[in-house]
Amino acid sequence: MSPRRAETGGRIDRLRTIRFTFDGAPYTGHAGDTLASALLANGVTLFGRSFKYHRPRGLLSAGVEEPNALVTVLRGEVREPNIAATMVEIYDGLVAVSQNRSPSLAWDIGALNQLGGKILSAGFYYKTFMGPVIGPLKGTRFWMFCEHFIRRAAGLGKAGTAPDPSRYERMNAFCDVLVVGSGPAGLMAAKAAADQGARVILAELEAHFGGSANWSGETIDGTPAADWAQRTVGQLEGNDNVRLLPRTTVWGYYDGNTLAALERVTDHKEAAAKGEPRQRYWAIRAGTVVLATGSFERPLVFPGNDRPGVMLAHAAERYANEYGVLPGQRIALFTNNDSAYRSALALKKAGAAVVAIVDVRGDVSNEMRKLASEAEAELLAGHAVVATEGGKALTGLKVQRFDAMSGALSGDDRSIHADSLLMSGGWSPTIHLASQAGARAEWDAARQAFLPPPPTQRWIGAGAFTGSFSTAEAIAEGRAAGLQAAGGAASPAPLPVVEAAPGDPDPAPVFEIKAKGKSFVDFQHDVTAEDVRLAHREGFVSVEHLKRYTTLGMATDQGKNSNVPGLAIMAEALGKPIPEVGTTRFRPPYTAVSIGSLAAERFGDLKPERLTPMHDWHIANGATMYSAGLWYRPMIYGLAGETVEQAYVREAKATRESAGMVDVSTLGKIAVQGPDAAEFLDRVYINMFSTLAVGKARYGLMLREDGLAFDDGTTWRLGEQEFLMTTTTANAGKVMQHLEYFLDVIWPELKVTVTSVTDEWAGAAIGGPNARAILASCVTGTAVDNATLPFMGIVHGRIAGVPVLICRLSFSGEMAFEVYSGSGHGTHVWEALIEAGRPFGLVTYGLEALGTMRIEKGHVTGAEIDGRTTARDLHLDWMLSKKKPFIGSAMMDREGLVASDRLELVGLVALDNRPLNGGGHIVEELDEANPHDSIGHITACCYSPALGKYIALALVEGGKGRHGTRAFVSDPLRNRFGPIEIVSNHFYDPDGSRMHG
Repeated sequence: MSPRRAETGGRIDRLRTIRFTFDGAPYTGHAGDTLASALLANGVTLFGRSFKYHRPRGLLSAGVEEPNALVTVLRGEVREPNIAATMVEIYDGLVAVSQNRSPSLAWDIGALNQLGGKILSAGFYYKTFMGPVIGPLKGTRFWMFCEHFIRRAAGLGKAGTAPDPSRYERMNAFCDVLVVGSGPAGLMAAKAAADQGARVILAELEAHFGGSANWSGETIDGTPAADWAQRTVGQLEGNDNVRLLPRTTVWGYYDGNTLAALERVTDHKEAAAKGEPRQRYWAIRAGTVVLATGSFERPLVFPGNDRPGVMLAHAAERYANEYGVLPGQRIALFTNNDSAYRSALALKKAGAAVVAIVDVRGDVSNEMRKLASEAEAELLAGHAVVATEGGKALTGLKVQRFDAMSGALSGDDRSIHADSLLMSGGWSPTIHLASQAGARAEWDAARQAFLPPPPTQRWIGAGAFTGSFSTAEAIAEGRAAGLQAAGGAASPAPLPVVEAAPGDPDPAPVFEIKAKGKSFVDFQHDVTAEDVRLAHREGFVSVEHLKRYTTLGMATDQGKNSNVPGLAIMAEALGKPIPEVGTTRFRPPYTAVSIGSLAAERFGDLKPERLTPMHDWHIANGATMYSAGLWYRPMIYGLAGETVEQAYVREAKATRESAGMVDVSTLGKIAVQGPDAAEFLDRVYINMFSTLAVGKARYGLMLREDGLAFDDGTTWRLGEQEFLMTTTTANAGKVMQHLEYFLDVIWPELKVTVTSVTDEWAGAAIGGPNARAILASCVTGTAVDNATLPFMGIVHGRIAGVPVLICRLSFSGEMAFEVYSGSGHGTHVWEALIEAGRPFGLVTYGLEALGTMRIEKGHVTGAEIDGRTTARDLHLDWMLSKKKPFIGSAMMDREGLVASDRLELVGLVALDNRPLNGGGHIVEELDEANPHDSIGHITACCYSPALGKYIALALVEGGKGRHGTRAFVSDPLRNRFGPIEIVSNHFYDPDGSRMHG
């Protein structure tokens, strides 16, 4: 027999023995045990170490709110940390280890932190940012000294690095009624709604349906409550319109009555069956939601309340009644309400000796005195626990007389020998989902708890969730909620009859016993009552600031235990009632959710892989691909043994000497059509487009409404009312949104339609001295000479029988043409151009060579149009129209945007013939030990085969005025310092003779 396993009782299968290990030691339990109940049955009291002080911690609860007993579960090389032992169902071969300790749980060197005292009080890590003056450790240098140690101490469990081999699924479900929680209220709601013919989903986070009925010890309709619950579940299972989801946590409530849930499908199994996922993510869209999520028992705040062996009273009752496990042999209880008396009687019946019930209230009712007598417990009314004794396990406690009205202690303390202390500080309804749905909780003075807010979406509450803590009330509210959710009339059928111990659920308004010693509010993050008062003294009086300064409620339990006691202590410090202090808003997820379940089948790279029509050709012909935005594009077409620099230099040089071709299918392409299309473009661009002739293209620049540059590109006029706009690859989606917004919201009277046609066109840009000759040899249906196809001209023709659209424009500074065809013909046209260019030595080039040639020419891209530059900064002010208003024109002349010290586009030449780096700063005086006084930064850089030098584009203060001057590059992160010359951004062909030739 296990040390604490009762001979009878519980709902475990005593005929099935399960073997598992914890911290390498072998243990056994039974089917139906959790890791917590099985270890407790084996006499284990030490489960973990606290975050900051590394204090020994035992079990506090029996459910999802457990803050202390966090473990790491190992499956091969995969480790999953920070799992509550109370939620881990044991299975043969389970391997679990404790966390936040070294070298072992019993002997943890981190426990020396307890000697830190006030040095480690709330906010100590924030204060290191400012730091005291200690010799050379002044100001932030003190933080830099402490940072290494603080970061090493951060966290609890250690994340794994091995790939997760598990499979996850994602499901969508629709129902008339979603019932969250399967206690008596939830079961009645589900049955009532199902009987009305509604499609019902019943979600329960535990392994078994029934909630408190499984351990309350009550009777319903003359049978044990647990049996009644199983009978009701059996009735629901027989309905085709009911879906039962055990082990499913509804963790998020979103707009439109959409809720997120996580089903743990095989976490409780030694191995998944064929085709089974580990977890399943549910997106549930419900007509109406019934929230029957129950409530949490609160701890009391007193010195030594975190010692192993101190537990919540209802948790001990659950361990005894559901798992047949006693929390100890000699048990004392400490309470401010009646519910602990029921727990005392249940534990007595399970075989424990209940030595005392300590109640802060002096006027305990006769009914409770009778229950204490039945439990054979000494009743100490008007007393409080002021200390606990023991090390890694409880050995005793001290009590003292207590006045609940004044909070004063009096008389001498008295010692009581006990190996388990159960506390009950009242109950907090589990209102998290209701709060997520969009409203603030409301304080109830009688319940001393926050109750759910008025519904802002279609939900109905029932049971302890609403503050109705008796089973009879829960059953009545559950049936009424189910009928209302399904649109049914009130049922005349009698409700089930409940037999339960008497008791008043309203607690005395006592949250803390002020005595000597550390009194913990948040057990996981080691937040004490004094930390809360310190936050008040230091000015953090908002509940949001309190939470962040002390980390109260920021641990894995998200304040499920600590929220209300912490607010009560802050309210007392402020001299205000609790409702005036308020509470923080609950945010999803309700409990931790694995990243794997959120990704589900969409694992790996979560971005869509956009491939150009010529992608397979690029791969087959040796291209090295990389992602540019959402697209995969060739970086280089490297030869054997070439570096990236050698490859792009070769490609750029060959293009300038003869001809090169690049895939430009990724450019954003938007069809702008309608009677007002030209007027619309005039308003969108800074320059005129209504004067553009049909069959011509024009370069344009867009501004944002604040006057800053947004995007550039060319727009082609294909007809009087038809334009084809091209955008940068990265901004295609943003530009489309920009255009749609102005058409839909600002100028709805304009008769214009915009359509994204990016994927409809394949594009190839061919440039170089022989580009025209190559086109002439393969294009039919049109000439491509200078008269027919001048700069920025457009013609229609055919290549290899495929209709194409050709525009003469250049991004490289060479004579160049963009050839567009239907995307389905892209590879065919591309290969025809390759064949036509073979006699001329045509090369294909990638983005590195493309970037090199655009830097040489001085063209701007997103690196320069970075959301902070203006048209003037980029020397594009010659395009600013004085004949019309346009988006951004009202704001572009603001004082800050025309200041003389703005950063302007310039070119840089490295005078030490070493590579430059994007992001490197430009300084007038070089100081490698203390870099300072940046006058600008590098935006793009390369080796220029045309100049034979390392060059860059940069944004520098007073850019034009610095042409011909020298400065330095200062890049301490990459240890790159050296002299540079500031020049014009037009390195190559500044007069455009090659481009226009």
